[in-house]
Amino acid sequence: MPDTIQKISKVLTLNAISSVGLKRLPANLFQVGDSITDPDVILVRSHNMHDMEIPESVIAIGRAGAGTNNIPINQMSARGIPVFNTPGANANAVKELVLAGMLMASRNLIPALRFVEALEGDDETFRVQVEAGKKQFSGLELPGRTLGVIGLGKIGRPVADAALRLGMKVLGYDPKITIDAAWSLSAEVQRATQLEDLVRHSDFISLHVPLNDSTHHLINGPLISRMRKNTILLNFSRNAVVDEDAVLAGIKSGIIKNYVCDFPDQKLKQQPEVITLPHLGASTREAEENCAKMIADQITDYVANGNISYTVNFPDVVMERGSPFRVAVANANVPNLLGQISTRMAEIGLNINNMINKSRGEMAYTLVDTDRAVPPQILEAITQITGVLMVRYLPILEPVEPERI
Repeated sequence: MPDTIQKISKVLTLNAISSVGLKRLPANLFQVGDSITDPDVILVRSHNMHDMEIPESVIAIGRAGAGTNNIPINQMSARGIPVFNTPGANANAVKELVLAGMLMASRNLIPALRFVEALEGDDETFRVQVEAGKKQFSGLELPGRTLGVIGLGKIGRPVADAALRLGMKVLGYDPKITIDAAWSLSAEVQRATQLEDLVRHSDFISLHVPLNDSTHHLINGPLISRMRKNTILLNFSRNAVVDEDAVLAGIKSGIIKNYVCDFPDQKLKQQPEVITLPHLGASTREAEENCAKMIADQITDYVANGNISYTVNFPDVVMERGSPFRVAVANANVPNLLGQISTRMAEIGLNINNMINKSRGEMAYTLVDTDRAVPPQILEAITQITGVLMVRYLPILEPVEPERI
């Protein structure tokens, strides 16, 4: 039988999710816990879900963060399960860490810190050593330098703006930039039409792209060979966006002065020109709260109203209620499916008040508001249509208006 909305939906948390966000899940709709069985919703941060058996009861997964590499996206799509994420909720935290990385590298702060920690002797000896040794850590200032930003999304744009305010020149590269993103980008950001052009003219390069087939090892040996001498490369995106072997070779040849990243591993340890941080990008109280609030609102709207915004595998579909009776259908993007849904409803005289359908690649999603209650046999008939993956009946039980951050 098709899934129907329950008065209480069970939410399993696989990681600690900020209580500020969890409190936004209405108590009349949700039961939340870390030991929930047969959950309707799973909320996750970094927990690896690839090796777990995801219960058949699940209708949605929410990632309190942007990256979703820890979630089996294709498997969820095949089951008609949207995977929500929270792009932009941690943007300020990552932006500030990028700026910190630029300053650590440009002013040689890490080797300077290690130098001071290794000093020994009395106060006078200490002072003499400090004065004699500080020259080796002479750095450079940011104004007038050029920052190349690869990826001008919700993090790349704030990074570009912050660099401009610091007096830097900014080159931007993003062949998939949206119209809204382009409008919000400062006119002072110069556009690079090719990656080669950006790296050739940049003193600093900061990466802000998702990890997928097209961005895997985006920074590779051939591209590094086109960089300026003493380039500072910053990666707060994903580790595999960079070919680490090629970066280490670039450091050895003098092309790359420093590699600053948020993804430590054994290969990068003990490399004096590499600054690795323990995945601190979103590790601020504010970012964790923002991500939790955003995912709570998305899940609430989806469970109560079937609306979808910010997923990695579904189209955005938001429709105001035209009646108390709503059917949500997740389906493969195949021809004539809408016609078949409307035909099933028309056969018993159901009138459609409003309908919306959108697709994203091979996935499609449909919301239908009807003038009266939808009988179980019609829901079952829709479920049997070829290509339908999940059907949910969403009558209004109690009005829910999700808050927005």
